[in-house]
This record gives sequence, structure tokens and C-alpha cells, in this order.
Amino acid sequence: MPKEERITTQAAIDRYADMVYRLALSQMKNTTDADDLFQEVFIRLVRHVQDLESWEHVKAWLIRVTINCAKKYYEQYWNRNVDYMEEPERIADESEIFELPGEHPVRAAVQKLPQKYGLVIHLFYFEELSVAEIAQLTEQKESTVKSQLHRARQMLRDLLGEEWENSG
Repeated sequence: MPKEERITTQAAIDRYADMVYRLALSQMKNTTDADDLFQEVFIRLVRHVQDLESWEHVKAWLIRVTINCAKKYYEQYWNRNVDYMEEPERIADESEIFELPGEHPVRAAVQKLPQKYGLVIHLFYFEELSVAEIAQLTEQKESTVKSQLHRARQMLRDLLGEEWENSG
């Protein structure tokens, strides 16, 4: 039986950097803020890595911290009350991040969803978490997560219907 790799900051970065960045990008919707969020999450990991007991715990902790940091960012007075003269840099090539070749309209539609709906869609489809796991990580009831998934899917249907009608 192979020995499980020791939990270190570098090992966690190697395993979960892509996941954290995808989640940060889905929450922040631009690369500049996603980069900042990504950095903040791993700075926090450096401080707390000794408290994490297993790789499952590391993954859940990283997702929870990423979600909390994104919420904190949006709750700051500055971010709620500032109008930008220029848009922050948007995602240049989403196919590199989400790895869904040929489905650009879907990725674009997910990015247009309100934050809470984009989050559950991202965790369910991109990170392949169960409804129970999402509920635990987002500190919501399972029924709430199911409702959000249902509403998000409906919003995606509406958005994709508009996209395909406008492109055809």
C-alpha cells in the first residue's frame, strides 16, 4: 500500500492550483481579481497547512476559503461603490481554464450568471462535487443548493436560447 504524500503547501499547490484558479475566476469574472484571490487563498494556506489532516480536508478547505475570500471582496465598500472607467481584463481564452472544447457559448453563459448561481454550477459540473458537498462548503441546506442548481440551469437555458437565436 503506497504511503500518502505529506501535506505541504507546495504539494497542495501542485494538486489544487488549477481548481482554485478556476473557482476564483468563476467568482471574480476577470483575470486580475482572480489572480489576487488565488494569491490570497494560498497565502492563507501557508498559515494553516499544519491544521489540515487529509487531502480531502485540504480540498474542502481551499474551496471554502476561495468562496469566503470572494464574498469578502464583494462585501468591501470600495467594490460595491466604484464605477470603473475601464473594464478589468476579462478572460482571454476560457477554453484553457474550463477545458470544455467547442462549448464556448456554455462557458460564456455561466460567466453571466449571478455569483451564487455560477458558484453552484461551477462546483457541481466543473469540480464534480455532490449537492451534499456543495451544501456543506457553502454552508447552505441541500434543498437550497438544489433550488439554486435548478434556477441556474433555467437561466442557462434562457441565456443559451438567446445566444443561439442571435447567432443563427
